[in-house]
Formats: sequence, C-alpha cells, structure tokens
Amino acid sequence: MARYQVKIAYDGSQFFGFQRQGDARTVQLEIENALKAIGWKGKSILAAGRTDTGVHASGQVVVFDHEWNHSEEKMMTALNANLPDDVAVHAVKMADESFHPRYDAVSRCYHYRIYCQPTRNPLRDKYAWRVWPTVLLEKLQTAAQEFIGTYDFAAFGLPPRKGGNTIRTIFDAKWLQEKDEFLFSVVANAYLYHMVRRIVFLQVKVASGQWSIEQLRAGIYHQREQLPGLAIPNGLELVQVQYQN
Repeated sequence: MARYQVKIAYDGSQFFGFQRQGDARTVQLEIENALKAIGWKGKSILAAGRTDTGVHASGQVVVFDHEWNHSEEKMMTALNANLPDDVAVHAVKMADESFHPRYDAVSRCYHYRIYCQPTRNPLRDKYAWRVWPTVLLEKLQTAAQEFIGTYDFAAFGLPPRKGGNTIRTIFDAKWLQEKDEFLFSVVANAYLYHMVRRIVFLQVKVASGQWSIEQLRAGIYHQREQLPGLAIPNGLELVQVQYQN
C-alpha cells in the first residue's frame, strides 16, 4: 500500500462544490468513482481544500492510499480515462505515508477574474464576474496592499469550525490588468470560509467608490463590520498549493 499525491484541475460549473455530499455531483465523488474503477478500496480521499459550488481549480491536490503495481504515469492515464470531461489529473507522485495535503500546505494561491463591460457575456461569465461601471487598477492595487500581513480577518470570513482561529497570513496580494479584464492573485497560509470572494467584493466596492479605503482598513486592523456581500463563485480558481518539498 502506497500513498499518492495527485494534482487535479476541474471546471466547477456543474459541481456542487468539492466535498462529497451524498449523491450530489461533487468533485470528490467523481474522483473516488474513478479510483474505484481502478481497484481502490479506500473510503475517502484527502484534499488540500474544499472549494464551493461553481469554484474552479487548476492546482487542487488530493491524496489517497492505494495498491498500484504500475507507474505513476499509468495511474494518471487510468484515472483520466475514468473521469468526466470537466475533471483531469495533471500529475501523480508517491508521497510519504504521513503526508496530508491540507495540514502540510505552507501556502495556497487563488486567482479571481473580473471583467468590465456594460452588458453580460455568457461565455466570459462562466469564469469571471462582470463589473460595471469599470474600475481603476490603481484603486484595486491600493486596496490589495492593505491585506498583506498577519491579521485577524474575522470581518472577512468565518473559521472552518465554530469558535476557530480567524488569524491568517497573506503573503502577497495584487491585481493585473489586460484590456478590460482584471486578475486578482492572492497567496496566504490559509483562508477563512468565503474569505477570497469577500475581499474581492470589498476591493471592487472600494475601487468603484461605494466603500472607502479607511473603512476597509478598519476591518483589517480592528475587525470592524464591513459592507455585506460576496463576489460570485464563477471567477474564483485554486491555482497552486505549495509544500516544503
């Protein structure tokens, strides 16, 4: 029996999130069904994170134990042959038997996309949040810089468990612009529930003049209540989970 670390990508549009929920179509359920098709006898895979309904991933990491008498490359081929078109394995390698994809992670990178145009675009809306009127990159950048550091982010999300710790460290936060599209990249040691979508929403409100940078700072430094709301899930993507090795 060996432990395998697998990098996967998926389009979250037709999933009820990552985590298994009975018979609902989830990413975890599809992966476990594919594993069963190649002889897996386990009960549950482990994952680096549990993305919400509609959220995508290009760098999710899952782990499972399996007796496999072939190469890692053949495992990747076998799993992809049994996975639906909206899920794919990109890499497989053996891991230490004590490795845990969530607890051993040192950082996680998420991307969030918005685009600015007056009318909706059904093709772009699948992977981005349409914002109008347009926003300025400079204002988004100013807001993003405020989040870098170690703070109590209680005003920007909920802990995984009731009464849990809300202190997180954001290593990097920045916006990039290409024509009418803006991409937010954030790297942190961990996140609160809905945290990325929450901070994207508030940055857009700051950039559009509906919330002030002073009010945003009060939430970061003093846990002051913020404007309610979340960015839609469609624009969010788990890009990378980083480990020591």
